[in-house]
Amino acid sequence: MRDPEATVGMQTADLAFDIVLKPVSHPETGDIRIDESLFAIGRTEPPFSDYPPEIVADLSRRHARIFSEHGSVYIADLDSKNGTAVNGIDVQQKITRLQDGDEICFGGRLTYRVRLGKRKENTVRASKLVGVVLNPEREDLGLQPIVITSFPFLISKADDAFARYRDDFPHQVNYLSRRHAHIFLKGGQAFVEDLGSTNGTFVAGRRLDEHAVPLGDGDSLAFGGHHFVYRVSLHKEEREVDPTVTKLSPLAQSVARAAGNPDKTTFVAAPDSFLDIFCVDPAPAADDEVNDDAAGPAHEAGREAGRRKPRGRAAIFLSELAGAFSGGARGDRKRPLKMGAAAAVVLGGAGLALYLNQAPERELRDLLASGDYAKAASIASSRLEQDASNAELKTLGTEALLKAHLPDWMARLKARDFDGAGAILGRMKESARHNDEAQPLLAELEWMGNLARFMAARGGAEAPIRIYGDEERIRALLKHWEDGTQRHQRAFALIAQAVPAFEAAYADALSQVRRLQSDEAVYLAAIERLKITVNDELKRDRPEALEPVFKEYAEKYPRIGGLDALRQDLRLYMEIDNDARARNLGGLMAKLEKAKFQTPPFQERFRTLSTGSLFPPPDIVRQYQAANKAWREGDAAQSFALLEKLQTGPWEKSVAAQLQRRRALVEQFAALQKAQGGKDYDERLLAFYGSLDPDDDIHYIRATEADIGRNRDKAMARAQDLMARALARWRQYRDNGAIEGAQRLEGAVSSQFRSQARLLTEAQQSAQQGMLIARQLKADTPAEWNTLRSEIDAEAAQQRKDLQDLRTVLDPNLLKEKLALIGGRGNGF
Repeated sequence: MRDPEATVGMQTADLAFDIVLKPVSHPETGDIRIDESLFAIGRTEPPFSDYPPEIVADLSRRHARIFSEHGSVYIADLDSKNGTAVNGIDVQQKITRLQDGDEICFGGRLTYRVRLGKRKENTVRASKLVGVVLNPEREDLGLQPIVITSFPFLISKADDAFARYRDDFPHQVNYLSRRHAHIFLKGGQAFVEDLGSTNGTFVAGRRLDEHAVPLGDGDSLAFGGHHFVYRVSLHKEEREVDPTVTKLSPLAQSVARAAGNPDKTTFVAAPDSFLDIFCVDPAPAADDEVNDDAAGPAHEAGREAGRRKPRGRAAIFLSELAGAFSGGARGDRKRPLKMGAAAAVVLGGAGLALYLNQAPERELRDLLASGDYAKAASIASSRLEQDASNAELKTLGTEALLKAHLPDWMARLKARDFDGAGAILGRMKESARHNDEAQPLLAELEWMGNLARFMAARGGAEAPIRIYGDEERIRALLKHWEDGTQRHQRAFALIAQAVPAFEAAYADALSQVRRLQSDEAVYLAAIERLKITVNDELKRDRPEALEPVFKEYAEKYPRIGGLDALRQDLRLYMEIDNDARARNLGGLMAKLEKAKFQTPPFQERFRTLSTGSLFPPPDIVRQYQAANKAWREGDAAQSFALLEKLQTGPWEKSVAAQLQRRRALVEQFAALQKAQGGKDYDERLLAFYGSLDPDDDIHYIRATEADIGRNRDKAMARAQDLMARALARWRQYRDNGAIEGAQRLEGAVSSQFRSQARLLTEAQQSAQQGMLIARQLKADTPAEWNTLRSEIDAEAAQQRKDLQDLRTVLDPNLLKEKLALIGGRGNGF
């Protein structure tokens, strides 16, 4: 029987939590208490390796990692076979931040409850290991020693520690992976773990498997074959930290002496990020070369690497700033430390003392020490205006600027006062206009503010992604991050050195970036496919094919926002298209007056449609609009005269039908006025009112609204009766089965087609009249009324569209007869 609690310990200087995994699925295995910054999950990793085989059967060897960084706890799935889930959501291909109470599941069967508590007492066990030095085994290759004083350290072909050799040894560099391996501390000891690299990591000539292994003093450590081979040197003396960083620590000094030339030594003084180390790339930038000779004899010696030119000088804070923004390679970031060594050797103690005694720099250091950051920032800005090349002034000014303003900026950001945060950043930029070291950091803060503003505007990380709205913004934010991920990470780490509270805001930003990356891989890809489908179907003149597509995407991708707008545009477009093909001038003009498409593809398609032969020419449009204007103003005679002039050409029949309808309304209104006071007046009034078009027949609506108001209760009862009748007809139509393609293709009007068409027409007319009465009474209508009418209208529009698509197959007279039987919106309402 295992111990009731398994504890895994290591150096915990930055671990802010007590992390406990409490078993849910197998309580007999006991709690797992994690007292380290990195914890491995795998079936051959402790404590899982001690579990019964049937419990860990679904775990991969390299299954997942839990790590603590920037004041937060994260879990990363390592592309395991059976996956990792947090609260039932698969986290494969992304990193997820853990919260107290989360439930995590490995392999679908091994489940734990996460418990996070603030560390009540200092459990840090200071390690005597202060650095690892990798000394090249072969001097003839021109490789530089690598001094690692902060962990973890990522071995990557993209890092300048190795990429600098690309010109002389391109194949050897390509044998490395972008995330090849990493060196980290565990229990005060250095470990190395291969990250699934193509050509492997070797310790003492043996290729590593899925396990991390400890590094011993004198071990041989090779990456990718027999070129990048180093001898490990562990330094365990306590590391001195000089607050001025103007002299090297004993470790760096000893290495410099051993190397003989500190200018050919790579110093690593800033840690990499576990977030980047365990990030899974869905699409690597380039494939690694396969080193067929990795296990064979050593490669021939290459050319000696050229001497690198020194640049810059060390400073108290952000000594790596110039390198951090010179292209993202770690080697550039390390040059200030390296050149600090050269400066110490060349200048000696006298030059160093003279530098430190300079009055402006001493004044700034005193202000920083006293906490008067605002004054220090102001003085630095003023002095830099006169001496913009003074490296130490820039460094001290950057520190003062961040300490003076960053806390307020973070508070505004947290409170979602983005304009206030922007104003603070604007003042910081103005103060740093002569400080080229601070400006890139402020650009990073600006990006971070834009990210926070965007996420808040969307409603949070789980909010819908709005099609035709959010895609480009997401891509722009991610492009900035991914164009120089390591550079951005180091910049944020440098900011956190000045203001440690920034780590929490940085962790939140990283979490948001990871979520956007996940959304880009899943949702943005789906949105692009949907856009292509919409454009293709509209070009093929098959808009009806889009309704099932929208339904499918809504079900598969519930966080795609804007599908309702696409559906509304589709419905309006089909109605306009139907009226245009049916030469229904009245319905077409009524829709065109109110047509407003919300989405780009329908806006573009409508512009194309409106300039084609299906639409009436401009002179017809102008005359019809004039006739409508006269009709709405009550000048029936003028309206009739203008319509009579339009009774020629392809729109003749539609104009004649509209003219006939309006003349009938004039006669009905005259008869209604004569019937006032009669016993059947109320019924005749409501019937007349229900037949009016709310837009075109506005003159008669106003003429009868007083009488309708006096009969409000009867009018609402009439509306309810009409909607009930519409529902009954609609249900009967659906129960019988919608009109099918075979019925539309029949060479005559069958009794079944006629019966179904009558039900659909009556349902549509009843729903239109009922909704019209309620609308004119300004009454609140039940939601189901709107739904019912929308469903009936959509079916009628679809049936008319399907019939019109058969115009080259059906006899024109037969097509006209069938269209006349189908319910339509010829009156424009």
